[in-house]
Amino acid sequence: MNALSPARRRALRAQAHHLHPSVSISHNGLSASVLKEIDRSLTAHELVKVKLYGIERQDREALQQQVCDALGCQPVQRIGHVLVLWREQPAIAEAREGAAKAPAKRPARTPRGHAPASSDRPRRRTSA
Repeated sequence: MNALSPARRRALRAQAHHLHPSVSISHNGLSASVLKEIDRSLTAHELVKVKLYGIERQDREALQQQVCDALGCQPVQRIGHVLVLWREQPAIAEAREGAAKAPAKRPARTPRGHAPASSDRPRRRTSA
């Protein structure tokens, strides 16, 4: 999997700011059930926060790398006891690839100063 670009990582950090941790890892460490739950959360949401309890500072980076290697996800951010992980959903990835192949359609232009025909707002009257 390709590394995230700095712009994409910044956008994901902004999206993750309002999320609450959906998975917790305690001092018992990374078990199969915890990996399965992180995988389930990544499949459902793409972007997940993981809270770490009772894990030493030097062990956090190794734990993050272990999770990313096991699940094929990308680390977005690690602040204190919180990891932010991202893995693109296959259906969304296919849709993005299909959209990239299709030519982009430009919206119809309207004359300057005129509202689009589908607008529900009343037109401004101009005094002459």
